Amino acid sequence: MIAAILPMAFVGGLMGPYMRPIPIGSTAAMLFSLAIAFTITPWAAVRVLKRHLPAAGSAATAHDNDHAPDDWSTRLYHRVMEPLLDRARVRWAFLGGIVGLLALAGGLVLIGAVKIKMLPFDNKSEFQIVLNTPEGTTLEHTARIAREMADAVRREPEVRDVQIYAGTAAPFNFNGLVRHYFLRRGPTVADVQVNLVGKGERSHQSHDIAKRVRPAVAAIAAKYGAAVAVAEVPPGPPVLQTMVAEIYGPTDESRLALATAVRDIMEKATGVVDLDWYVEAPQPKVRYVVDKEKAALHGVSEAVIAQTLALAAQGQTVDLLHLPNEREDVPIRLELPASAKSAAAQLLDLQVRCDLRPGAPLVPLRELVRTETTLGEASRYRKNLKNVTYVTADVAGAVESPAYALFAMHRELGKLDARQFGGTEAALPLYHLNQPFDDQQPAMKWDGEWHITLEVFRDLGLAFAAVLVLIAMLMVGWFRSYVTPFVVMAAIPFSLIGILPAHWAMGAFFTATSMIGFMAGAGIVVRNSIILVDFIELRRSHGLSLRDAVVEAGAVRFRPMLLTALAVVVGASVILADPIFQGLAISLMFGEIASLLISRMAVPVLYYMANHHKSGA
Repeated sequence: MIAAILPMAFVGGLMGPYMRPIPIGSTAAMLFSLAIAFTITPWAAVRVLKRHLPAAGSAATAHDNDHAPDDWSTRLYHRVMEPLLDRARVRWAFLGGIVGLLALAGGLVLIGAVKIKMLPFDNKSEFQIVLNTPEGTTLEHTARIAREMADAVRREPEVRDVQIYAGTAAPFNFNGLVRHYFLRRGPTVADVQVNLVGKGERSHQSHDIAKRVRPAVAAIAAKYGAAVAVAEVPPGPPVLQTMVAEIYGPTDESRLALATAVRDIMEKATGVVDLDWYVEAPQPKVRYVVDKEKAALHGVSEAVIAQTLALAAQGQTVDLLHLPNEREDVPIRLELPASAKSAAAQLLDLQVRCDLRPGAPLVPLRELVRTETTLGEASRYRKNLKNVTYVTADVAGAVESPAYALFAMHRELGKLDARQFGGTEAALPLYHLNQPFDDQQPAMKWDGEWHITLEVFRDLGLAFAAVLVLIAMLMVGWFRSYVTPFVVMAAIPFSLIGILPAHWAMGAFFTATSMIGFMAGAGIVVRNSIILVDFIELRRSHGLSLRDAVVEAGAVRFRPMLLTALAVVVGASVILADPIFQGLAISLMFGEIASLLISRMAVPVLYYMANHHKSGA
C-alpha cells in the first residue's frame, strides 16, 4: 500500500508541492499502524478477549477457524464458484463479462459522460470580476462600467457586498500573483471584488453563482466593447487562465495574424467564455517638443519646461503636513484639476519665466513648445526568451472542462494554413507540454490548466507503472513465481468498474484527487488479492486440492476483505460532500466495493487457470 501511493512524490511542476505531503504522511501513518498492529493490538487482545475464550477441552475449541462457516453466503459462494472452476466455457464467459464491464466503464470517459478535469470547482466565499476597457478610455468611464456591473451582481441574493477598484488592482491573493493582477493600473482597468454570504447561509456553490452572473456581466462588457473575466479562486495551483494559447511566430505581424485566427476559433467554440488576449490597440502618444532657439532667447531652460509639464500632468509633492492624529506625515501634493488637463493642448496655456531673471515676463508654453502625436509602443511579452502573444479564455456552461473545448477546437486549428502566417509548411504545429524549439516558424502551444492536467496525469501514470513493476518484483520473491504477481495485480483495473460509473451517477468530474483515490485503492486491492493467493497456497500445503483450496480461500478470507471495505467506505464517506476531495472519496468507496465483489471470484479463478495444468486438477 505504501508503494501504491508513492508515485505522488514524483509529480513535478506546480502540483508537486501539493502532492508530496500525501505519500509522506500516508507512509508515516501506515508504518505507525503496522507497529501498533504487531505490538499493542496483540497485547490488547490478550487482555480484553481472554475472558471470552472457551475453556480448554470444550466443544467450542474443536472449531477450525481456517475453514469457512456453513452459512448461506458460503453456500452461495460454492454454487457460483464450482461451475466457474469445472467448466472452461463458463470461466471464459465470466472473465469476458468482467472485461466487457471494464470497457463499458471506460466508454463513459470516451463518450463524455464522465469528464476529466484537473481539479473540481471549489466553494469559496468570494470571486472577482476583472475588467479591461479599450485603450484610450477615461478612468471615469471605466469606473462607470464597473459600477454598472456591480449593480447587476448585487441583485443576486447570495451576494453580501461588492467593492470596486478603478484604475488600480484589488488586493490580490496567490491566484492574482500568478496572473499578474498586481501590475494592473491605469485608466482602462478595474476590479470588482464580490463577497458572498457564508456557506451555511446559501444552497449554491460559488461556482454556480459565478456562472449565474457571468451572462449579465458579459452583456455589459459587450455593450461598451470591453473585455471582462469572472475570476474564481482555484482549489489548486493557479495559472494565467484556464485556457491559454501561446502564439509563436517570426514577426510581430505574423503572430498577430495567427492570434487573430485563434481568437476567432475560440469565439465560435461552445462553452468558451471570458475571451481576451494580450494585444493592445494602437495608443496615441503626445510628445512635447521644445523649440530650443525660442527657449534660449527667453532664457528658459529645457529643465524648467520639463518640470512644469510634469507638474501639470502628474502633480508633485511639495511639502509634508504633520498632524497629531496621524502616525505618518501626510504629503501635500500640488495638482491641476482634471478638467484643466483633459487635453494635451490645455497644458500649453501654462506660463513660465526665465529661471535666471525672476523679474522677467511670463512666457506661455505654447510659444516655446509644440506637440507631436505619434503611436505609443505596445507591450512585448516573452517566454523563455521567445516572443509570444497570449490568447486567454475560460470555460463555463455547456463545457466545464478545458480538455473537451480543446478537442473541439483542434479540428478547426487543423484547418489553418501556417504558410499564411509566415511558415514554410501548411500544417500548424501544436504543442502541449513543451515549447517550440525556436520561433522562426509559426506555432501554438496550449498552456493553462490543460498543461498542468497533462503534467500531473503523465507523472502519476509513469510513476505508478514503475511502482507496479516494483510490486511485481516483491511478489516474485515472496511467491517464487513469475505468474502469481500478474494474477494478484490483475484485480487493480477491476475497481474502475465501480469508480467511473459512480462518477457518472453523481455528476462528478474525474479529477486528480480521483486518480489519487484509484491509486490508493490499488494498494488495498493488491493486499486483498495477496490474502487470497497466500491462503490458497497455505491450504494446498496442507494437502487440499487446487480446486478445494481456491473455493475455500474466497469463502474464508471474505470476512477480513469485507471489514477492510467497510472501513474504507465509512472513512471516505466523511469527505464525500467536500467539493475538492469528492473524487477521492468516490474512488475509494466505489472502487473498493467493486473490487470486493469482483476480485473475490476473479482472483481465485485466474489463479486456478494459471495452475490447474501443473497440478493435474
